[in-house]
Amino acid sequence: MTTGEQAAIARARGLGVLHDAVIGDRLVVRAHQGDGAQDALGDLVARTADTVTIATRRGPVAVRLADVVAAKRVPPPPPPRARRR
Repeated sequence: MTTGEQAAIARARGLGVLHDAVIGDRLVVRAHQGDGAQDALGDLVARTADTVTIATRRGPVAVRLADVVAAKRVPPPPPPRARRR
C-alpha cells in the first residue's frame, strides 16, 4: 500500500468519524494549514455541510472538511492534578 493510499484511507475514516459525531463529542481533527497541518482538540460545537467547529482551550476553531487529513474520537481530559504543598 502506498503512502497516498494510506492518506486517503485516513482521510475517509476521519470524515466518517466527523459525519457520525454528535455535538458535544470530544475529537481531535488534523487539517491542512498552509504548508503543514494543524490539530484541533476539543468538543464538537457546530457542523455545517462544509465545516466543523471544535471548541479548544484557545477558543473555537472552524475546520473546513475539504482540509481534513484525519479525525478521531478521544477520551475526556484527565482530572486536574492536586496542587503540591
